[in-house]
Amino acid sequence: MPSPFPAQPDLIALRHHLHENPELSGEEFKTADHLIAYFEEHFKPDEIVRVAGHGIGFVFKGKVPGKTILVRSELDALPIEEINSFAHRSRIAGVSHKCGHDGHMTILAGVAKHLAQERPRAGRVVLLYQPAEETGQGARAVYEDPAFAKIKPDIAFSLHNIPGQPMHQIRCKPGSFSRAVKSMIIQLKGKTAHASKPETGLNPGLAVAEITFAADRITKEAEPGSLITLIHTRVGDKAYGVSAGDGEAHFTLRAYTNEGLQTIWDALTREAEAIAATHSLGIEFDYTEEFIANTNDEGAVQMVRDAARNHNLEYVEMTESNPWGEDFGAITSNVRGVMFGLGAGEKNPDLHNPDYDFPDELIGTGAAMFIDLIRQAQR
Repeated sequence: MPSPFPAQPDLIALRHHLHENPELSGEEFKTADHLIAYFEEHFKPDEIVRVAGHGIGFVFKGKVPGKTILVRSELDALPIEEINSFAHRSRIAGVSHKCGHDGHMTILAGVAKHLAQERPRAGRVVLLYQPAEETGQGARAVYEDPAFAKIKPDIAFSLHNIPGQPMHQIRCKPGSFSRAVKSMIIQLKGKTAHASKPETGLNPGLAVAEITFAADRITKEAEPGSLITLIHTRVGDKAYGVSAGDGEAHFTLRAYTNEGLQTIWDALTREAEAIAATHSLGIEFDYTEEFIANTNDEGAVQMVRDAARNHNLEYVEMTESNPWGEDFGAITSNVRGVMFGLGAGEKNPDLHNPDYDFPDELIGTGAAMFIDLIRQAQR
């Protein structure tokens, strides 16, 4: 399908440069520096606010006071080796843009191109480039940074491209757009023994297996949309004369809502503690990569519907949230806002696949949607 809003060659060139030069979460300093130089040269923002390390807020001011409207993109890439062979493939070994953040960044540059020619009618528009989305740390760090007070918005918008759906299709729903996600690390402490006399020690192997079965049972008994996925296990070391004395199990938990996530988190914690006690093992818990459920405001969703209609784009009202986590939820849990999906092609490889690439055809479509949302929000 041809793009209803063809991307200009300069924006495609920017996207390709960003794709060639990916940086991991928390390490996006070259990406941030490049964007600052690019914006200062081409778009002349009225103010640049640095936030949460490598985060950047480009501020475009209207002539009279009004609302502050935030449009957000992500800066970071993934620790995935790219297998594509096109000219703009990643130049960084083991790192690549496999979630489309290079495209999301370029869409915001398209919005900036418009704002450079036509400043907001009133108030301010802040184009936020956020670090560390992939680890679930960036949006929370942005919101909690005192510098964010300079750009605290009245409404916030973001999008995510969605492979497997028709190109340019807009997808949204009120309430949960992407699920609450949190990863649990369970560490078990027993006692090593000679492998010929395991009864003289405390081997956590059976406990790891029982906790894994318990996680599967909790998933089946939980409310729809809940899921516990085994990610990694380890028991002892490769010392074949030794019965293991320690072990660990890592799970990722996800649910439609933050409350649903807490329910299965508590259930797995209780089961793991009981199993450890049965085997006389010590147990400790830790967590990582927490994503708050991304909750869309009903009024903001209506704005997305209207923007799609205004541009003759197909709109689909989602019946359930996306199964993946997205840390924009740390913004929408505190600020009225919405995230919507942008179809990236039914045959495009899925997100986080080594052969995925963001379609350049979406740059203009995403920018057009955001520009329309900005105009609606200024009313």
